[in-house]
Amino acid sequence: MALIGLMMSLSSCRDPVSEETAYVFTSFREPSTRGLQYLYSLDGLHWDTLPSIWLAPMVGNDTTYIDAWTGQVQAPKYYPDERVMRDPSIVRGPDGTFHLVWTTQWMGSRGFGYSSSPDLIHWSEQRVIDVMGDIPTNNVWAPELFYDEEQKQFLIVWSSQIDPRTYTTADSLGTNSCHRMWYTTTRDFETFAPAQRYYDPGFNSIDGYLLRRGPKDYVLVVKDNRKPGFSNLFCVFSDSPYGPFHTVDNAPAGTTPTTTFGRTYSEGPCALQLGDEWIIYFDQYHPQEYGAVATRDFLTFTPIPERISVPANHKHGTIVQVSRKQLDALLEYAKNR
Repeated sequence: MALIGLMMSLSSCRDPVSEETAYVFTSFREPSTRGLQYLYSLDGLHWDTLPSIWLAPMVGNDTTYIDAWTGQVQAPKYYPDERVMRDPSIVRGPDGTFHLVWTTQWMGSRGFGYSSSPDLIHWSEQRVIDVMGDIPTNNVWAPELFYDEEQKQFLIVWSSQIDPRTYTTADSLGTNSCHRMWYTTTRDFETFAPAQRYYDPGFNSIDGYLLRRGPKDYVLVVKDNRKPGFSNLFCVFSDSPYGPFHTVDNAPAGTTPTTTFGRTYSEGPCALQLGDEWIIYFDQYHPQEYGAVATRDFLTFTPIPERISVPANHKHGTIVQVSRKQLDALLEYAKNR
């Protein structure tokens, strides 16, 4: 009877780890000029490197640009003579196709990179999706992909600089340039809706990662990007992937939420559901070390350094579930390259 009870308990957990399940974690390493790298895991907690570069960056701005606020000609910041691939975000569409977006330039770009693959090995020709167009800004950072099952479309969220003349009092608590989140939607990665503002907490914020807990139940994990100080993570909630979002304490705009997690200088969150808990991974970049917390309600967060292992130098990516057969194909391909 005890065994039957245990089996029933395990079967009631959503998305349990099984012998058919594996996970791939997209990654880049500094400097970000080499391209897409992978980690893999069988349990979602212990990760190993899948050797090789799986997609070398071929697109992005490597010429001068006009600063949106000063009108001055600027050179792209960091690696100005080379293409870069930062913050690779991946999602699997309903037809099984993997879609990848990434940051193509630290400064001097108004779009993000895009490519697709049937197997995580062979990738389509890279393109820049110029989402900001004529909207004044100097960058498009950390695009994050989400598939909206209800609307049957993809949602892409990113962060871009805002005009310093529009800074709030809360923005001014930090010393770095300030960002807000934007989003677009697409069904085919050919036609995109005009960019719109996404969640705005009233202060410098980036790295919005969206997840669905259930019908009309969405969580957005956000980085408070004010520095020095702050620079940690918090969650907001909505009954729609398009917002509006609110903190658990309904903090007014410009007010720091009461519940945060991740030490100072944490960013690039992504989440994975294992049984009845969620694991939120994030990049702790001073010093460089990957962190994670476990949560069941996104209200309380337990650091779990003793439960995870992540290879050194792994940087800001997202996780996609694959079959063991697909992982075996990746391992075999990497071995024979």
